[in-house]
Amino acid sequence: MEFDQIRYEVAGGVSTITLNRPNALNALTVQMMTEWYEAMKIAIADDEVRCIVVTGEGRAFCAGLDLKEMRDRKVDAGYVGNVVDQPALNLIELSEQCAKPVIGKINGFCFTGALELALTFDFIVVAEEAKLGDTHAKWGLRPTWGMSARLADAVGVRKARELSYTARTFTGKQAAEWGLANNAVPLEKLDETVREITDGIASCSPGSVAAFKDLYAQGLSGSVTAALDYETNTEYEITDTAERLGSFG
Repeated sequence: MEFDQIRYEVAGGVSTITLNRPNALNALTVQMMTEWYEAMKIAIADDEVRCIVVTGEGRAFCAGLDLKEMRDRKVDAGYVGNVVDQPALNLIELSEQCAKPVIGKINGFCFTGALELALTFDFIVVAEEAKLGDTHAKWGLRPTWGMSARLADAVGVRKARELSYTARTFTGKQAAEWGLANNAVPLEKLDETVREITDGIASCSPGSVAAFKDLYAQGLSGSVTAALDYETNTEYEITDTAERLGSFG
């Protein structure tokens, strides 16, 4: 499949989706989110792909929703509208429900809608120099892609309130300190750091990794008691156990 606003590549069991509108700081359009969704489906269906990395071309991961797309749309009560919301929500659902880990490689600016999407990834590795922020309030908008729940879950409700109420930006280093990102490294080490993670994932059983992704999602969605019961009673298709144990020693 040919893409215009993203790039899709596969190497070493890793698919990389690169948001590719560098002249617009990779700002989100309906077309970009639709292409991103289609690329995700390709990666999910490819048995050779063990994990999915999402990053941006140039000096931005993604500057958020392209406000030019809003010029001819009526924005009522801060809602950007279903035409924009639905592609984003489809993408979020696919990212969270797919059995393969999704890793955000945040190389630069990551604002508002882009941050909302990144918060749905399994891991976030960010350049220390990157700038991130929830700027909904700056533009008179309100979140509809999960910011209020996922940002609070990542950094704590008081810090989330501060970031959303003030619309202030913060660095990749701060994102890691607050728990929003797994790790922050200098930009020149970002590729290497993400590669170490993807190599680790690729070396493990895909069935086991898929089971963990489902189990962690269940643990976040309810009580500890319910999560433990789910863990005990849910079966998974893991086909390489005997081979892996047989190679031990």
